[in-house]
Amino acid sequence: MRNFKTVIAAGAAMTMLGLTPAMAQDNYKDEYRVSTVVPAPFPWGIATERWAELTAERTDGRINLKVYPGVQLVQGDQTREFTALRQGVIDMAVGSTINWSPQITELNLFSLPFLMPDYAAMDALTQGPVGEKIFEVVQAKGAVPLAWAENGFREVTNSKVEIRTPADMQGLKLRVVGSPIYNDMFTALGANPTQMSWADAQPALTTGAVDGQENPLTIYSVLKMHELGQTNVTLWGYVADPLIFAVNQQVWDSFTPEDQEILKQAAVDAGAHGIEVARKGMTDGDQSLIEEIKGYGVNVVTLTEEERQAFVDATRDVYDAWKDKVGADLVNMAEESIANR
Repeated sequence: MRNFKTVIAAGAAMTMLGLTPAMAQDNYKDEYRVSTVVPAPFPWGIATERWAELTAERTDGRINLKVYPGVQLVQGDQTREFTALRQGVIDMAVGSTINWSPQITELNLFSLPFLMPDYAAMDALTQGPVGEKIFEVVQAKGAVPLAWAENGFREVTNSKVEIRTPADMQGLKLRVVGSPIYNDMFTALGANPTQMSWADAQPALTTGAVDGQENPLTIYSVLKMHELGQTNVTLWGYVADPLIFAVNQQVWDSFTPEDQEILKQAAVDAGAHGIEVARKGMTDGDQSLIEEIKGYGVNVVTLTEEERQAFVDATRDVYDAWKDKVGADLVNMAEESIANR
């Protein structure tokens, strides 16, 4: 009995000191499955791997995140990832705002055509009141958002023509992601948008069944898309694709407050690193990635303000229609944040 009382007293002392007995973590999993679309060396994959590394390091290996790229936990269907996260089929994810937009309409904000003119505008949204509001919406949908990263501004490429005006896009068959706003945008520009997975898109580009696609330059570079016939690139920055680190609600609730804070800070730090990598070589002070792509013999077009405005005007009806779908108040908040950046 005396030994039993000693154990109880020791446990109470540990609690008072803020220490957690090992038995309190018996419900932790040996491995937490993290879903993402692409692996390293893509910036997206690098950010996800960094999250796993920092979490393991800062918890002395108590929390083990295993990354499953290629959205393999949902059979490669990117648009099912958030549903799987919410349902607990996967534990955590670093997900695309585009891919999650079918379940969270507000995430289409980042796909409004030409809303964000530069990186400062993207930061004004994700790091300001708009980002906070988006996180509230994600939380209400059943997942706990922790931090932002990014996949980058999406540029248009094709195998047939230099694109400088909407007229240049007439009849081009372009692979687009699986969100309805992209069909609307490219239809408004006169193109023939085709939604397909990237696994299907690569052979379609190679054979010429599809003329072009839109993706960040980091994706273009790592996949060597110039070898897929994508020898015309237009830098128009029409939309960007922020990424969200998120955890299933039940998984999150299973962690101690101390471990929740470690997991969150690891996501914040990993996201900051991912953003740095995603922007490297594409800023005013460093154009090295763009120069590298030009070195492959690729025709890279940077639109003038007047040329870009023609695309803005051609997609304005799409912007206005989707503003109502996203939520006028949220879009107004975004426009004000960008104006004041």
